[in-house]
Amino acid sequence: MTVMPLARPRFSPLRLGRALSAHAVMLFAVALTLFPMLYALLVSTQTTQEYYTFPPNLLPGTGTLHNYTVAFERAALARLVLNTTIISLAVAFGKMLLSVTAGFAFVYFDFRGKLVFFVLIFLTHMLPVPVRIVPTFQLMDQLGWVNTYWALTVPFFASATGTLLFRQLYMTVPASLADAARIDGAGPLQFLWNIIVPISRTNLMALFLIEFIYMWNQYLWPLIVANTETTRVIQVGLKVLIATDAAVEWNIVMAGVVVAMIPPLIVLLLTQKSLITGLSLFEEK
Repeated sequence: MTVMPLARPRFSPLRLGRALSAHAVMLFAVALTLFPMLYALLVSTQTTQEYYTFPPNLLPGTGTLHNYTVAFERAALARLVLNTTIISLAVAFGKMLLSVTAGFAFVYFDFRGKLVFFVLIFLTHMLPVPVRIVPTFQLMDQLGWVNTYWALTVPFFASATGTLLFRQLYMTVPASLADAARIDGAGPLQFLWNIIVPISRTNLMALFLIEFIYMWNQYLWPLIVANTETTRVIQVGLKVLIATDAAVEWNIVMAGVVVAMIPPLIVLLLTQKSLITGLSLFEEK
């Protein structure tokens, strides 16, 4: 039998132009997105004289070591990074735990008012953070949690989005799997830990990344509830680098900004695959 050779696609100038245009638009969007971060990185390497030159200098400078040393000493960046890391990790793991157990309860348990409770959880999205600040601060004050890690973490543990994410995931798990586990003598917690949690690994990593970055960028609530150096987070502590009685040394400020970007960037690079997979699965459900 004679195999006919595959016909080569004809060269089309119009198709080539469309492809080049699409790539040009994407490259422009990437450059526009990365420019603020790259500019901050460049400024963090320049001396004060190099930064205030005109036209602006877009080349690396000679003040890298000095800028980062001053930023760490002036703003106590090591302590700020440690505080923010502890808070972000605590909130991320707390939301993962509550979201998994809440989603599990809404799918595998029948109780009165289940639908009502589920709707009430999502009604919390109608109350933005600024609206809840005053009553939440009053509660933290009554509990004696002001200027503690408890006030910076516990109010963020509940997650309506995480509850929906895992509820939708567990609704796709065959009911026969739960029946088989019950026949084998596995209790609810054993079924959750040994079967449900392993199949939730991708969604857990996606939720962890989202919540870690969300907490890392928190500013308003930590500014109100944490006023001591031992509990101050990095987004609030960077304000120390901006002097009010003298010219702002933006090269030192940008050194602090670069330091603040490194931990969430590392977490993003380590979990980006899980984030993309988890979000795609969430959209399919």
